[in-house]
Amino acid sequence: MQRRTLLKLGVVSTVVLVVAGGAAALLSPGLQGGKLSIAGREVFRAVGRAVLDQSLPREDGPRQEALNGLLNRMDELTVALPPHAQAELSQLLSLLASAPGRRTLAGLGEEWSLATEARIQQSLQEMRLSGLVLRRQAYAALHDITAAAYFSDASTWPQLGYPGPVRI
Repeated sequence: MQRRTLLKLGVVSTVVLVVAGGAAALLSPGLQGGKLSIAGREVFRAVGRAVLDQSLPREDGPRQEALNGLLNRMDELTVALPPHAQAELSQLLSLLASAPGRRTLAGLGEEWSLATEARIQQSLQEMRLSGLVLRRQAYAALHDITAAAYFSDASTWPQLGYPGPVRI
């Protein structure tokens, strides 16, 4: 394949992805009223399962409670973001919630809720090491928001060996 043809293909693919992402954002935003939408919650629940796999309780009931707490703290975090950051996060989540966006950006064929932790971890690792800045930025946002929201709760600190703030 010639270089020009390859460049044209890249430009066309980017335009299609942007248009699809914009349409997905209008149809299913990642945030509504500053809080996670159903689609946003599905993406972050799956990412939470993968990123926090060894930190979450093993038993299903407590594990689901921990994930629900994580999503509630994410709502608190996203409401506090400035409007431009909320808009960017909403676009990212709506893109990742759509099948074309999930496949293109995350490299994940199965739906977030059906993918195993190992498969999501592999997808996140591919995003982290990608040659595309957009994929690396998406990974960083997903990872950092998930970890910050989870470990901001004092009940998770003993797992880290963190005794809490020093009392004077």
